Amino acid sequence: MTATRIPDTTQAELDTVLQRAADAAEAFGAQPPAARARQLVAAADALDAASSELVPLAMAESNLSEGRVELKRTTFQLRVFAEVLDDGSYLQATLDRADAAFPLGAKPDLRRILQPIGPVLVFAASNFPFAFSVAGGDTASALAAGCPVVLKGHPGHPRLSVRTGEIIVQSLAESGAPHGAFQVVLGFEVGTAALQDPRIKAAAFTGSVPAGRALFDIANSRPTPIPFFGELGSLNPVFVTPSAVHARGEEIAKGYVTSYSGNAGQLCTKPGLLFLPADHGLDELLAAESKAVAAHKLLNERLHEGYRGRRAAVTEVAGVRVLAEGSVDDGAVPTLLATDVDTLLANRQELLEEVFGPLSIVVTYSSGDEARRAAEAFEGNLTATLHAESDDTEFAATLVSRLRERAGRVLFNGWPTGVAVSPAMQHGGPYPAATDARFTSVGTASIDRFLRPVTYQNVPQDLLPEALRDENPWGIPQTIHEPK
Repeated sequence: MTATRIPDTTQAELDTVLQRAADAAEAFGAQPPAARARQLVAAADALDAASSELVPLAMAESNLSEGRVELKRTTFQLRVFAEVLDDGSYLQATLDRADAAFPLGAKPDLRRILQPIGPVLVFAASNFPFAFSVAGGDTASALAAGCPVVLKGHPGHPRLSVRTGEIIVQSLAESGAPHGAFQVVLGFEVGTAALQDPRIKAAAFTGSVPAGRALFDIANSRPTPIPFFGELGSLNPVFVTPSAVHARGEEIAKGYVTSYSGNAGQLCTKPGLLFLPADHGLDELLAAESKAVAAHKLLNERLHEGYRGRRAAVTEVAGVRVLAEGSVDDGAVPTLLATDVDTLLANRQELLEEVFGPLSIVVTYSSGDEARRAAEAFEGNLTATLHAESDDTEFAATLVSRLRERAGRVLFNGWPTGVAVSPAMQHGGPYPAATDARFTSVGTASIDRFLRPVTYQNVPQDLLPEALRDENPWGIPQTIHEPK
């Protein structure tokens, strides 16, 4: 049976949505954090209760397995942000008491707090139909900050987007959120129009470099530019020292293949390049492990065709050889290629660009200096990984110093796929990994994207936000600086 096509949001409908969000902003942001915490938990509970409906829908629209659609991760994120709200320290409430004897002259009473930035436009991603989509991390962090969310659904899973949105809207309304706190819209032109609308105060995006850059430019070319938090492309290089190859080469080879081929290579943290010493001797094992991976359909035909084109372009570069042929006909079978540092550096445009799909390149280096030169060739990445042994101190220190300048997360003796939702997680990096390397799109620190600081000077108690009043009715942490 052919599914009925869901129509795009009309311009008139979009205008109504944006006005609802604008109207809801003040009331939603003024709620006590505990109230929004209850609303996030209510949304998580409602999504979990609808799992028997939502998970099959996600699988049908995305070609992903039941475990890979990750509804549990999605509801976990919502509950984690509820805990952030219950704690209250995210507001960074700081009270500097007036001080007539201040060394630079009398200092007024100053009170600083973070407040919601306003309605946020979130562009859903395709490769995580829950965790980076309608109810994903961008939505959870923006709602937690007190910002109404207008969610632009991804065309790869429209029915799931609409149904998930309906559940969230109902749960938020039943738990006391103002009308317009969360809404879903559909359509390419709709997303662009919303981004240009002055009622939108910030935007978040996960996707390709060309699409993300185009949206970033729109956000910055508005009469009043707005923050645009984009997670774009990443190669996630992995460097292995000679000592590590000697000590555990087989383990590293198997871990690498599992990491780059898992989920059909459709993870933003997939290792796209593995750097090995020239005499590593692992070609046969790497090829055999890659050939043993089963074919897997990509998320949709558009990505399938994009992968086909990038795979052909990379494979045809002179000096690149095939270790495992792979295919893209009946689903995607992993393709593993090999080259050396000189070829890589001579063909940066073709080889230092992300391939979204199950393809990776083994690059051999002949010296520590050559490995360093390779590390210095990268633009920004979400991750960079080093496999080393305890006697690799000098080599490891050199590489880590280069990699930390080019990545948001540096791993040691591990694999980058798998991103923990935690306070210390950094999922972002220098461009093109992200449009602002100071922020993360995963973990509790991602709430910072949708807050802005305001200082109140000599403002009477009854006009201060509750979080800055002396009696502290919300009971949140306050940092208080008393005169010396």
